[in-house]
Amino acid sequence: MATTILSSLIVLLQLMCVIIVAAYLLTRSRFFPEVLEGRPSVKVQAILIIFFGALSVYGTVAGFEVNGAFINVRDLGPMLAGLLGGPVIGLGAGLIGAIHRLSVGGFTVYSCSLATVLAGLFGGLIWLARKRKFAGITIAVIFAIAMETLHMLMTLAICSPFEKALSVVELVSIPMIAANAAGMFVFAFIIGNLQNERRMQRERDTLIKEIQRKDTELSIAAEIQQSFLPETMIPLEGFDIAGRNVMAKEVGGDFFDVIPLEVIPISQHRLGLMIADVSGKGIPAALFMALSRIVVRVNASWYPDQPAEAINTANSIISADSKSGMFVTLFYATLNAENRVLTYVNAGHNPPLLYHADGSFEELEATGMAIGALKEAEYFAGKKTLEKGDILVMYTDGITEAENNRQEMFGETRLRDVIARSQGMDSKTMMAKILGEVKAFCGDHPQSDDITLMIIRTE
Repeated sequence: MATTILSSLIVLLQLMCVIIVAAYLLTRSRFFPEVLEGRPSVKVQAILIIFFGALSVYGTVAGFEVNGAFINVRDLGPMLAGLLGGPVIGLGAGLIGAIHRLSVGGFTVYSCSLATVLAGLFGGLIWLARKRKFAGITIAVIFAIAMETLHMLMTLAICSPFEKALSVVELVSIPMIAANAAGMFVFAFIIGNLQNERRMQRERDTLIKEIQRKDTELSIAAEIQQSFLPETMIPLEGFDIAGRNVMAKEVGGDFFDVIPLEVIPISQHRLGLMIADVSGKGIPAALFMALSRIVVRVNASWYPDQPAEAINTANSIISADSKSGMFVTLFYATLNAENRVLTYVNAGHNPPLLYHADGSFEELEATGMAIGALKEAEYFAGKKTLEKGDILVMYTDGITEAENNRQEMFGETRLRDVIARSQGMDSKTMMAKILGEVKAFCGDHPQSDDITLMIIRTE
């Protein structure tokens, strides 16, 4: 008997594989997403009933007779139909398989036909209990084992003579339970993978949409931030002024500004010049940059002749609003074209380089700490008279700290060298020369920090 059971099991496993392959091909159909989502249309329901009903018929036809009974996997089709589409589809497929089984006859005809109908119906009830979703592997396999066990018990209860029914059950119960359970396991595993694929696809689509949305928002933010920067420089007689900002990302914390200080600008002879670097990167730095720029600009208009007072007041306002510990290093100066006096406040910023016509350099050192770091900080003004041929280079640390692939920094020495070599150029050309030298030095090493540069040349 052991050999017969083993050979029967092998045959049933072969039949099960055919059914599972057919069912797998169904899962790749264009309408199958409706099934997984628990909302199959009437047309799809009809297709599923016919498809799994046909698989049930195949399970009978491909089986073999032993002692007047058929060893088969007839119930697998209706069970799958019910678990996939609900009681209507399961019952429909079960009825098709049961009607065919009735036509075959045999002393187990009624128990087997009824079991096939119940297989589809119970599978559909499980589908409803699972809120119109396919049951997981564990529930599906337990259901298959329980259903085939019920099938065997019904055979013992209905069929006669009992002795013959018992001999059949002893022979076919293990192969049929094992084959149906194995088929259910494989198919449930396939459905689980398919559901995971769909979930990952949805997550990927959601992520792509979120990235696109953020890219759009960043693009808008970048446009807004660029609008803060001067498109053209306000002309000031006797001076050639140029400025440029190169962001490391879409948005950043560096900025520069040219502020008109005349209430009625009939003849512009004073300008406010500002360059700044906000701590941090990205959106937070950009927001803090916008706040700092507006506050300094407003205070500069309030104190057109008192840069130190403008920065002291601006620091008080920014410090009160700086809840995240961010701060901004800033160099702000007023330039008077009539006497060529530069009155400046260096709030913890990189000291601007003042190149004199004789080839010497001078640094405009800090006159106070970074803005936003301490509300009680005090700022003092320094003064310089710019002579003809003097060049003031204001920059952020994105230039001097720019790195190449060997982690070497561009440094202040190289910056001084390129300034000296390009001292005969106009401001725009010199600015392009400096930025070009920085880019050439870095090579293909990615830019890690914002770069901002302003050049004021005395004519």
